[in-house]
Amino acid sequence: MTQKSMAVNITREEFEKLIKEAIQQIPLKIRKLLDNVEILVDDFPSEAQLNSVHKTNKMSLLGLYQGIPKTKRGVNYANVLPDRITLFQKPIEYTAQNKEDLKKIIKRVIIHELAHHFGFDETQARLLEKKKW
Repeated sequence: MTQKSMAVNITREEFEKLIKEAIQQIPLKIRKLLDNVEILVDDFPSEAQLNSVHKTNKMSLLGLYQGIPKTKRGVNYANVLPDRITLFQKPIEYTAQNKEDLKKIIKRVIIHELAHHFGFDETQARLLEKKKW
């Protein structure tokens, strides 16, 4: 099986700029509800990250939420490290057909992972990413 070459290949700085642009497109009322969450970028998911979502192919995971969803935080939620949303640059680039497609995929992944931050399960997150807020 031959591997598809990346349709889009940009620098980390360009990728992070596209993430910031995608976040700015999310309605302010939603962004104001974000709490103790950071967005990170890695080239690929680690083995542990793949295992946490029962995947084996490092190109199949575009993003990952790790943390305590807002719906599960109780009165004792304090002094904890931020939740992490990680976008995996190389799989996202691999999936994109062109730069416009790349922007759409980044936005979709962010929406999906933020949905998990707000307590949505996988099915609900997929529905939300299709609605694009």
